[in-house]
Amino acid sequence: MTDQPAADPHIAPAVYITRDIPGTGGSIKQRPEDFLVDEMPAYQPGGEGEHIYLFVEKRNLSTVEAARIIAGHFGVDPDSVGFAGMKDRIAITRQLFSVHTPGKKPEDFPQLTHDRLQVQWADRHTNKLRVGHLVGNRFSIRIRQVGIGQVRHARAALDRLAVTGVPNRFGPQRFGRALNNHLVGRALIRSEFDQAIGLLLAPEVETTAAHADAKKLYLEGRYADALAALPRTSYPERSVLRALSRGEKPGRAIKTLDRTTLRFFLSAFQSAVFNAVLDQRLLAGTFDRLQAGDVAFKHDSRACFDVDESVAMDPTTTERLARFEISPSGPMWSSDMRRASGAIGEAEVRALLDLGVTLEQLGAFCRSAGQLIEGARRPLRVPLSFPELEAGADEHGEYIRVAFDLPRGSFATVALEEIMKTSGTSAEEEDA
Repeated sequence: MTDQPAADPHIAPAVYITRDIPGTGGSIKQRPEDFLVDEMPAYQPGGEGEHIYLFVEKRNLSTVEAARIIAGHFGVDPDSVGFAGMKDRIAITRQLFSVHTPGKKPEDFPQLTHDRLQVQWADRHTNKLRVGHLVGNRFSIRIRQVGIGQVRHARAALDRLAVTGVPNRFGPQRFGRALNNHLVGRALIRSEFDQAIGLLLAPEVETTAAHADAKKLYLEGRYADALAALPRTSYPERSVLRALSRGEKPGRAIKTLDRTTLRFFLSAFQSAVFNAVLDQRLLAGTFDRLQAGDVAFKHDSRACFDVDESVAMDPTTTERLARFEISPSGPMWSSDMRRASGAIGEAEVRALLDLGVTLEQLGAFCRSAGQLIEGARRPLRVPLSFPELEAGADEHGEYIRVAFDLPRGSFATVALEEIMKTSGTSAEEEDA
């Protein structure tokens, strides 16, 4: 039985809430058909407006890659393409995208054809689709390389999660293939542009042979050769190298990244701090309890309210927690974030400082960066709904299939880690 995975504490869980249940082991994402994701939109397009909505099925494509393909087809800037949430790359996923095309209709464009992306339907709407414009996601996932006798452990863990909720941590996907996106975000906040570029182009973890070659060439100062060595899908690295090869200074080079990419690095930093706060609450046994100083999160409206001693001790509060109406929240730090108070607030500030950013540095960055970083409260736990479980076998061998719904912004791989306990879930994808 595994209690505490040994890995970066901001990425791997410090403790499982199912730690008394043996893990199944196994692996996921051996093939796209083993990982199915269906987005549950918050609303449907109204049939008119400047934005074309596309319901897309993609296969082995990240959300950012799909957005770039869509932007290229419609001849717009990538920032003109909207989506409600990031989805996994090694998977078959279905989700909405929007494209800003004022004065034009879907029929004014040729059909989008791509071997890994299919448009299921198209319509128009009045606003851009933005991150968070969804209810949640339905997952159906096959765990491979596991004996079907492990299904009893999977059932016990899944039943536990359905009662306690899933710790709402950010999975390793948020931190990138090199598991250092949060460090890039920290360097951006501290205006350490040389370090940000170094982390991006010369990470400690080399993910592919092409990236290893590019890293060597970058460190030798051969920027154009490093650019040629990188795959065309390495958009951030190529953008920075292209600027460096033109003689741009690091500060100018890093700012050639599009706003979506910059936001993603900054969000990864916020996510790392949140994970640290969540781990503290899990270790203390208070991730599902409200204490004086907490900011409570309402799951139906996503509104928040401050908790004092009288609210924390009120039996009604305990009942609402048990019904999953409310939960404690943690920080997605920015200068305009609603802050906890007392000992809870002090612990959240310490988590920020422990990752190397002061309140003064964060405030200065927020004043200069505009809307690149937004503060929020995030629930420390989320409900896992409509769980399903089965064991089976096909031409690829035995498997355990688990299916469930999670609300927007939460990670299926975090729930799977509680079931499998491998602490090695893929860091390549995003399933928020």
